[in-house]
Amino acid sequence: MANLYPKHTGLPFVVWISVKGEARHDVSVKVSLHPKAQPDELISVAIRPEIRVVEGTMSQEHLSGLTEWIELNREMLLQYWNGEIDTVDAVSMIQKVQ
Repeated sequence: MANLYPKHTGLPFVVWISVKGEARHDVSVKVSLHPKAQPDELISVAIRPEIRVVEGTMSQEHLSGLTEWIELNREMLLQYWNGEIDTVDAVSMIQKVQ
């Protein structure tokens, strides 16, 4: 899992991205308020077929910002999930929200 800081995403929280690996669910991201979050502090957000919180709770304002960021970065997220690009490539492709 790679954690993306607000300075890279433009969001007021950390976004965690990962490759599929052994996951039984479809592509998702996790969100935390700080980079040293414990597993029970992570909010899980699916990005397909629609963007939705699947574990934890998130304000509508934060979800709206995350949705905008996911839409800007959907291709990168899918490529990273599928192991088609590495973390360096993913970071170089990130588009920040304004």
